[in-house]
Amino acid sequence: MKFIEVEGRTIEDATNIGLKQLGKKKDEVDIKILEIPSKGFLGIIGSKQAKIKITVKDNPEKDVEQFLRKMFKAMELEVQIVTELADEVIKVYLEGPNMGVVIGRRGQTLDSIQYLASLVVNKEREKYLKVFIDTENYRQKREETLIKLANKIVYKVKKTRKSIALEPMNPYERRIIHAALQGHPAIQTYSEGEEPFRKVVIGPKK
Repeated sequence: MKFIEVEGRTIEDATNIGLKQLGKKKDEVDIKILEIPSKGFLGIIGSKQAKIKITVKDNPEKDVEQFLRKMFKAMELEVQIVTELADEVIKVYLEGPNMGVVIGRRGQTLDSIQYLASLVVNKEREKYLKVFIDTENYRQKREETLIKLANKIVYKVKKTRKSIALEPMNPYERRIIHAALQGHPAIQTYSEGEEPFRKVVIGPKK
């Protein structure tokens, strides 16, 4: 959790300095007074400034939303953002007129946005939070497409008795393929190659 210690002529001065440094509003932080200011002898000798500790409140949903708003503004896209935190996962749902641009080719842009949002929210966090971003129910549609593809490849592998390598996929999509064919009596799956070109291979059991 991010915090700073700040000194100022008064508590209010120190607070304003700290909020400016953090780029936060007063309701986004907790303030603890460490030292109360005093004027000292003749108002000069032994005078002491105010010292406070400002801690940024933990609000990962808002952090993700602010990051996405800045990103979409830079992309000149109108996007509505809804966030939900449950079971250590921040679920983000996007709506807007140009979601095809946000999804990108085979979801690559959406995956990149999700990855960057995860970096932002976990930058100074001890306990990792997973970020899941979706729009137009793309994730479920993509999962259904991958499962159909896997079953289609299984048919070819059983017919030819030869292994077939799929196109490179991210870890999330590879897990969908592995899970879909797990326990198949005649088929095995494994991944090969290095990221970002790692791919799933579907082949006959030996």
